[in-house]
Amino acid sequence: MSTTSIPDSALPPVVSAAEWATAYEAMLVKEKELTHARDALAAERRRMPMTPVESDHRFIGPDGEVGLLDLFAGRRQLIVYRFFYQPDVDGWPDKGCEGCSFFTDHVPHLAHVNVRDTTFVLVSPADQEKITALKQRMGWDVPWYTLLGDAFSKDFGVDEHFGLNVFIHDNSGRVFRTYFVNGRGAEPFTPTRSLLDITPLGRQEEWEDTPAGRPQGTPYWWGRHDEYD
Repeated sequence: MSTTSIPDSALPPVVSAAEWATAYEAMLVKEKELTHARDALAAERRRMPMTPVESDHRFIGPDGEVGLLDLFAGRRQLIVYRFFYQPDVDGWPDKGCEGCSFFTDHVPHLAHVNVRDTTFVLVSPADQEKITALKQRMGWDVPWYTLLGDAFSKDFGVDEHFGLNVFIHDNSGRVFRTYFVNGRGAEPFTPTRSLLDITPLGRQEEWEDTPAGRPQGTPYWWGRHDEYD
């Protein structure tokens, strides 16, 4: 049963299979151009310079205090997502930030990331006991560290908003920052949006260019997966 009330007149036009194939082939040309553009952008990222991390940032993990290099877990590369789980978040301490929770639901099986010499972790100000409880509630199995102080967040642009920072270390163990992304730049890492983008109704958000009569609402419809009706 549909939960979206729209008139049939708002649905896509009905055409023959041959007409559909023609329209699809025309659109496919643009999709392939976009794929090539993404490949070119990824190649440019790989050629970005890196800048040294001079401060000795500290964290608490399941086994005690560690430094930034320890977060690599023996791998060459590190991706760090700043998750807002702290007293000023609505629902604390039972809940984390809705957007951060939505993002974390999309973290892949990390074996696929680890095998490419890359580690992914979350960091938050919350203590390990609360982090463990939230992971159990939400069904997450992601390495998650407690931030000690606010230097890391301020140094890497995640003190007020979420963000993904990428680091690499050299053979001497010196750590460098190579990349940062936040805002809509993080959308490729939440495939729910990508799946909705291939449907006729899209994300159903008010900013989208959508034919008349189709549902559109707030872009902040997403939330914690165990709180949907």
